[in-house]
Amino acid sequence: MLYTNLSVNEKGHLTVGGVDTVALAKEYGTPLYVMDKDRVRANCRSYLGAMRKYFGEDCLPYYASKALCFADMCRLVAQEGMGLDVVSAGELYTAQKAGFPMEKVGFHGNNKTDEEIAMGISLGVGHFVADAAEEIEAIEREAARAGVTQKVLLRVTPGIDPHTHAKIATGMVDSKFGAAIETGSAMELTKKLLSCPHIAFEGFHCHVGSQIFEASPFLSAVDIMLDFIAQVMAETGYIARVLNLGGGFGVRYTEEDPKLNLEKFIHMVADHLDTKRREYGLPRLTVYMEPGRSIVADAGLTLYTVGTVKKIPGYKNYVSVDGGMADNPRYALYEAKYTVLNAERAAEKADLVCTVAGRCCESGDLIGENMMLAEPKRGEILAVLTTGAYNFSMASGYNRLARPALVWVENKESRVAVRRESLADLLEKDL
Repeated sequence: MLYTNLSVNEKGHLTVGGVDTVALAKEYGTPLYVMDKDRVRANCRSYLGAMRKYFGEDCLPYYASKALCFADMCRLVAQEGMGLDVVSAGELYTAQKAGFPMEKVGFHGNNKTDEEIAMGISLGVGHFVADAAEEIEAIEREAARAGVTQKVLLRVTPGIDPHTHAKIATGMVDSKFGAAIETGSAMELTKKLLSCPHIAFEGFHCHVGSQIFEASPFLSAVDIMLDFIAQVMAETGYIARVLNLGGGFGVRYTEEDPKLNLEKFIHMVADHLDTKRREYGLPRLTVYMEPGRSIVADAGLTLYTVGTVKKIPGYKNYVSVDGGMADNPRYALYEAKYTVLNAERAAEKADLVCTVAGRCCESGDLIGENMMLAEPKRGEILAVLTTGAYNFSMASGYNRLARPALVWVENKESRVAVRRESLADLLEKDL
């Protein structure tokens, strides 16, 4: 199996966290998001433990809530002692209503509105990650109005190609995110922040991309960021206290994806950071990171019911399910690869080459192509693995489809964390 929390029981059914997925589909219906809560907790603890071991006790991983955000997820992150990275009023509101400690929230995003900035300041968020001159001005204005001094990090683009999909690379000079070091914009905005009386400028943030399995892009980011921090110190006298290295750690969607040794990875980055810091004569930095996908992706799977098996001789075979791009748009967006299993016959030989297709009225509504399955029948359950990140959070109501429920499994029990949308819910906001 792709992950250790997956297995096959005596009935030949796929299990997750010791719970029969076919039984889950029957109890809660499909499509159904299933999250293994124990595995999420283990992933949180892996980051927090490794970071504290190698970066120091004051470091903090901030869970990137855009990967998967709902109230009980925020509560879990709080219980595990992590910070929370939010990018919208909606994510911030969810965190606040879930009781998340606001001082451990970082408010991110490349285009925060004035209303969102005012909301963040009024709720007492720990820091903003500023992205542009206009935003710095808005934070200064709102902080002055509230009579507070607001902590801020500046996001900079280090100009690194992380060798990942173009749509999830974020550290290039021409990215929509941050201020480029190469063009002088980062230095200009640094000086602007230092001139703001109601801003406590904490340091810098960078993020090079997602689905990164090798340390080299992070090591390059350390080199570039410390060089920039040293330049800032020489030119302005300002000494950064915080460096946020972002997220982007890869997860396995298929057996072909490499395994990532997280502790070794973080150890390498920490050692490199300490070496470069000493070379530049810089004081010790408090390090933040922002894992998102790597906290929740491998803890999740999505269950579907098979509708039709359509064979086109000499061409291809289609297995159609009762969900698709409305609950998982990643194949349509990125041609993202997945592992799919017949959950009812998980141990049987995969003997059918097929395209797993969704039910939306779009030819591009696919879960994957050239997939191998134990040939399913109408009514059987398929499981798409590693869907804990960017599935629930990117789901839409296209074709007026109701969004699926999300179920936690924990200690071999299950419960609903987010209920299924009803047909009545679809009309709730209509006038």
